[in-house]
Amino acid sequence: MNLVQELSNKQMRTDMPKFEIGDTVRVHFRIVEGDKERIQVFEGICISRKGGETPNATFTVRRVAHNEGVERVFPLHSPRVAKVEVVREGQVRRAKLYYLRDRSGKAARVKAKQRSTKTEKA
Repeated sequence: MNLVQELSNKQMRTDMPKFEIGDTVRVHFRIVEGDKERIQVFEGICISRKGGETPNATFTVRRVAHNEGVERVFPLHSPRVAKVEVVREGQVRRAKLYYLRDRSGKAARVKAKQRSTKTEKA
């Protein structure tokens, strides 16, 4: 392996939860202001993931704040991302949810994934 691949493999994170497109996620992101560091939480719907599980993979989170859509792109394996929590799993039929940009209010909602309540007895 070359040096770049070795460094990339060392920096890969293994503590990320499994989340998909359409899930509502809460991203805890480290912000550096001068010599101080704080954690800022960004909660919204994951509308896209790019790069799979590679070292340069990213995911885009969208939320509506004060009637204005805000999107942030986060690197999946960045040390600045403190943690990612999955708040709600969404059921979608698309790989990218860019159509949510044109919608507002109830039309911009994503269905929640149904959980099976039946338990099978063996």
